[in-house]
Amino acid sequence: MRSLKEVLSIAKTSKVAIGHFNISDSTQFNAIVSAANEVDVPVLIGVSEGEKKFIGIQNAAALVRTAVDSGQEVYLNLDHGHSVTDCKDAIDAGFDSVMFDGSKLSFKENINKTKEVVEYARASGREVLVEGELGYIGSSSKMLDAVPEEVESAMTTVEQAREFVETTGVDILAPSVGNIHGMLKSSGNPKLDIERITQIRDALPDDIFMVLHGGSGISDSNFTESIEAGINIVHINTEIRRAYREGIESALKNDAEQIAPYKYINKGRDAVRAVVSARLKLFIKK
Repeated sequence: MRSLKEVLSIAKTSKVAIGHFNISDSTQFNAIVSAANEVDVPVLIGVSEGEKKFIGIQNAAALVRTAVDSGQEVYLNLDHGHSVTDCKDAIDAGFDSVMFDGSKLSFKENINKTKEVVEYARASGREVLVEGELGYIGSSSKMLDAVPEEVESAMTTVEQAREFVETTGVDILAPSVGNIHGMLKSSGNPKLDIERITQIRDALPDDIFMVLHGGSGISDSNFTESIEAGINIVHINTEIRRAYREGIESALKNDAEQIAPYKYINKGRDAVRAVVSARLKLFIKK
């Protein structure tokens, strides 16, 4: 199977994006992999700290290994690791990539800890990609009443991005470009700063990839513009969490006496698969 770096390099050259979707259980995993097979594209599976604790780090790795052994291009990422130790644990467990999220730290401390993760990944004996985050994107995939004030005031600058990448040695940069985690309850999320994406992309070395966090709620046209401008990975989480819940709620509403989990959870699975399939098709412009 191709390495994640090879897959991202091809995506970058082709100006398409790899979809990244978080899971909390095997049902969501199966839905995502099924959608990726349908669209015939590689896919990134993510687990955040909370999701990792719920599903189990070894269980997440085992799910991906099983899919890979059956010939599917599925990759595993630690999403928003807030400690160096968490990132090291994921690397030891066989993850293909890890994200150290030092966005709440000072710029200097973010650099130092991200660099430590990079050094550990390079010494692992495997090709493990490391991602770092700059600026404010928010901290939780949930339904929001309003856009946090920090989103506009704490966007990543070109100078910060260049220094961060050069000093840490990361493979992937997650900039703040108007994107937020979660979705607004009453409207679509704010538009991305496409010009800022382009400027950051132009300031970075060719072998650095860019990831868009907080993809849920962004318009289709904004996705297309951001990918054209230099985004190589797009994260979707809130959309599939909502779809999973609404699918299960719908099943139970239609059959309130049902107690067999597979008879109502499968409606959540189908809802997740539909969302993932639509997003993957958009990201490759099919």
